[in-house]
Amino acid sequence: MTLQELRYLVALADKGHFVRAAEACNVGQPTLSTQLRKLEDYLGVILFERNKHHLRPTPIGNQIIERARQVLSVVDDIRELAASDREPMSGPLRLGVIPTLGPYLVPHLLPAIRRNFLKLHLYLREDLTANLLERLRHGSLDALLLALPVRGEDIEEMVLFREAFVVALPKGHPLARHDAIDEAALASENVLLLEEGHCMRDQALAICGATSSEQREELKATSIETLRQMVAAGVGCTLLPRLAAIPGAGSVDRGMVEIRCFRAPEPARTLGLVWRHGYPRAAAIRTLGELILANLPPAAQRLPVARARKPVAA
Repeated sequence: MTLQELRYLVALADKGHFVRAAEACNVGQPTLSTQLRKLEDYLGVILFERNKHHLRPTPIGNQIIERARQVLSVVDDIRELAASDREPMSGPLRLGVIPTLGPYLVPHLLPAIRRNFLKLHLYLREDLTANLLERLRHGSLDALLLALPVRGEDIEEMVLFREAFVVALPKGHPLARHDAIDEAALASENVLLLEEGHCMRDQALAICGATSSEQREELKATSIETLRQMVAAGVGCTLLPRLAAIPGAGSVDRGMVEIRCFRAPEPARTLGLVWRHGYPRAAAIRTLGELILANLPPAAQRLPVARARKPVAA
């Protein structure tokens, strides 16, 4: 049993198709099929059910695939540990970012990363929190930049900054007459939300009240930009993270959307970095965190202490 066979096994499980898995591994489909057959012969079990329409892991195949992921993750850790000892801020670093943060923060960071760490190759993946955490635990991502806290004995985190929420209103909305808005004032408004899976949806419901109107349930956006355009069209109001409401954000600049702060204390979210417990390049992640703190836009509020810690399990 070889590491390469385990890589083919995991690729086939991820792609669900021999041709696509072979392309991902940069080999021909016959090569991948032959190696998988050899692995099955060696182990004495069938790893995949095969027919003309479906390719799915067998029950024992699922268990072996999960162990294979762990083995490959450890091998990658060994390689990265050796590389980090030579030069911590060099080589590839795979960073996952939630979509309600990435477009508004990452552009502020990339010039500083390129300026300070010429040998660091940062690969960004934008996705929902649950998907990012799954990729982190499987080893396909090295660290995540997202809303905290994240629960789990296998996760460590570094708290970075606090970002307040603001209210986005259609031009001429009665609430726009106020300089600041009470959270309770939104209870009777049609507050537009992101679709399920976005952590900001849950945060917005907690701020505005958990009872959703029938109309609210019909209007779920896939992104902050969609929410902004719906507000500009007069469909309703919404909550935005402050970084998404700074000048230069589309219809905000065109005067179609009016931004108002909440009355103190402002509702806010805490953002930070997380990585796997025991990850060999943890020092590089902390260095990246310090660079983020040094290049925060004014709309983000740096917290008094940026620290790494192991959260309590849920």
